[in-house]
Amino acid sequence: MELLQLQYFLVVARLEHVTEAARSLHVTQSSLSKTIGRLEEDLGVPLFDRVGRKLRLNEYGNKFLHRAERALFELEQGKQELRDLSSPEQGTLELAVTAASALPHILREFRKKRPHVQFHVQMLATQEMVKLLHQGDVDVCLSSPAVEEEDIECQVVYNDPILVAVPKGHRLAERTSVSLTELKDESFIGVKRGYGTRDLADRICKSVGFEPKYVYEGDEPARLSALVEAEIGIAFIPSTARNSRDQIQYLQVENHELVREIALLWHKRRYISQTALEFREVVADYFKPLT
Repeated sequence: MELLQLQYFLVVARLEHVTEAARSLHVTQSSLSKTIGRLEEDLGVPLFDRVGRKLRLNEYGNKFLHRAERALFELEQGKQELRDLSSPEQGTLELAVTAASALPHILREFRKKRPHVQFHVQMLATQEMVKLLHQGDVDVCLSSPAVEEEDIECQVVYNDPILVAVPKGHRLAERTSVSLTELKDESFIGVKRGYGTRDLADRICKSVGFEPKYVYEGDEPARLSALVEAEIGIAFIPSTARNSRDQIQYLQVENHELVREIALLWHKRRYISQTALEFREVVADYFKPLT
């Protein structure tokens, strides 16, 4: 049995189509079919039921799939560990975030500590971020909300109050706090559903009898302050995302615990590189004085 056979088998098992699997692997269909055929010969049983170019895992294939995934998973973990040991000063970091307001400060501190590390950051909705974490496509996530899943380790690093941002000149701009019910007729700007702050604010507002009316929904949280300043609407903005714009007033929410949790996430069963461990330390150190 060859490693290539297992790799091809996993792709075919996922796509269940010879043409699509060959295209994904950048090989010819005949080469792919022969490789799967040799694997079945080595095992002594068929792994798929075939209908034209469509394939369906049979009972043998489903049993073998679990073992093959574990074998390749362990080999990949071993490669990462050896790479980490052989080049301790280098390293890479794949990072996914749903809470990005503190990210520039965190990355600056991390860059001071590990100047030669290459990192890549993706801003994602929670569901997509967790999917990539399970797949091993990201090392660490900085998330809001916290996520509770069997294979996910979650460390809450900060409880971040959510404020109401209004433009100067707004009827509430002279206030320092506001009740949620006073906002029911306002126009809101915010991020799309699926982001932690949006989903939390919507849920709390619904609990007091109204749903926010959004005139703008985007996927760039940093843009919200500029839109508030332009008097397009008001916004729920975490305290860590508050800036010093003169034309915005931030109000505390009265009588409700409108607070988001910011958490570090990583996969329990995957190898954690020294780079990822040090990034987690930088994040915890950044939020410690705020807490």
